Amino acid sequence: MLLYEDKRAPNPRRVRIFLAEKGIEVERRNIDIMAQEHKAADMLTRNPMARTPFLELDDGRVIAETIAICRYFEALQPEPALFGRDPVEIAMVEMWQRRVEQGLFMPISFAFRHGNPRMAHLETPQVPAWAEVNLPKIGDALNFLNGELSGRAFIAGDDYSVADITALCAIDFMRVLKLTLGEEHPHLSRWHGDVAGRPSAAA
Repeated sequence: MLLYEDKRAPNPRRVRIFLAEKGIEVERRNIDIMAQEHKAADMLTRNPMARTPFLELDDGRVIAETIAICRYFEALQPEPALFGRDPVEIAMVEMWQRRVEQGLFMPISFAFRHGNPRMAHLETPQVPAWAEVNLPKIGDALNFLNGELSGRAFIAGDDYSVADITALCAIDFMRVLKLTLGEEHPHLSRWHGDVAGRPSAAA
């Protein structure tokens, strides 16, 4: 197997953290998105959507999209369970993973990709107004998560999950927008300290 990634991007980091939590080693190849290496002909043959990460299996088949890759490895190695163990846990992790991805991760991405002139060659067209629309959504999501984490250890419940991985990578990626957690986010800050301190966070 070969995992194609851009080491600087948050989505590949989500996969790296997931693999580190599982203790799975996978050969990786770095693709420079800023140099548009992901749009080279041989890359588009593998992944026509021109995004990273994507996983090339030994038989040549390709799995793209971050959560699809993580689900593949969860099926190969169920423990530790990062998508839940029983039907309720699985549903709760899925619910919170989507809430974090859609409510926080994506607005950060939109604000960066449409608001930073250096990203203009990757967004056609780049719409600065879309960046502005998404900025307040980030604050709303942080406040919401802070309230939720006042009563539990992790995003989806008592156990660390893929939802925590998505939230960690989103919050850490806020640095590109010069945003940080503040005093108004004590529970989220506590959680962030806990998950950022896990060895996998350095993957």
